[in-house]
Amino acid sequence: MPIVDYPKYCEMLDKAKAGKYAFPAINVTTMDTANAAIEGFAEAKSDGIIQVSTGGGAHASGNLKDMVLGSISLADHIRLIADKYSINIALHTDHCQPGKIDSFLKPLIAETAKRRAEGRPNLFQSHMFDGSELPLKENMELATELLALCAENEIILEVEAGVVGGEEDGVSNEDAPAEKLYTTPGDMVAVHEALNPIGGRFMFAATFGNVHGVYKPGNVKLRPKILKEGQEAVVAKYGQEAHFDLVFHGGSGSDLADIHETLDYGVIKMNVDTDTQYAFTRPVVDHMMKNYDGVLKIEGEVGNKKLYDPRAWLKAGRENMAKRVLQACLDLKCDGKTLG
Repeated sequence: MPIVDYPKYCEMLDKAKAGKYAFPAINVTTMDTANAAIEGFAEAKSDGIIQVSTGGGAHASGNLKDMVLGSISLADHIRLIADKYSINIALHTDHCQPGKIDSFLKPLIAETAKRRAEGRPNLFQSHMFDGSELPLKENMELATELLALCAENEIILEVEAGVVGGEEDGVSNEDAPAEKLYTTPGDMVAVHEALNPIGGRFMFAATFGNVHGVYKPGNVKLRPKILKEGQEAVVAKYGQEAHFDLVFHGGSGSDLADIHETLDYGVIKMNVDTDTQYAFTRPVVDHMMKNYDGVLKIEGEVGNKKLYDPRAWLKAGRENMAKRVLQACLDLKCDGKTLG
């Protein structure tokens, strides 16, 4: 099916919230990882979200290191491939910090505006602005400007308040103060008060101890009830319509019970990156180690072209990553729920 338009995307999110399930948002960096994400969603008979970070976009453009060009290239590839499957895919960009608004987010929104003027569909259906490094007031000042710009082009904006610990895409919050890892009810009310008057649709990544990357059990203290308390504070003041569409960042390695609890509190999107990176790389390493004398020309031998052909080991990585995407759909209870 074609990449979703704005009404279909809203329907996806609304049904997820009503049904207490969420969509995995899979970060991709290459054609192979993009194909793996689509294939995993198709196997799960689930709709899904595929996203590109600034670093992922830069990587996709090769030596050009052009994060906008690479993101456009990946988005156009995904659109062509997804059209051959019977599931719905939304395209999203991940973690744009304030310093990259003008060099990443605004050029991509401008590309969508250009395409819409030509009668073509949006490039991306949603974008994330990560202003969590700023005081909340400054964060929301930038977010309101971006939400207005997105609303003009039927784009959903994701925002974040509070800090997700760990490191992702070259941005480290490993030394963030513990209190910054937990969004307060007051913060959540302030986000609603800043963004609701703008009129555009948005998602909110509130933090409840999340950490990017992989961590051993017990090293991170997730407190999902923070989401419940924040939602209750907003609803108590502004009514049920103020209930947030929430996003779970830093979910790799999380206890399944914690994941399921967040679904009860309005999480409709969970980012998955670290786990799918490992899923892709693991069989590639296995291929190289088992076929050492085939992938290398050792002691004057010629090796084995069938083994060192990149298609052989990229296929193994793609297939295993697709299995991890399928598992994410099962964990988030969106399997079998495609809108068709």
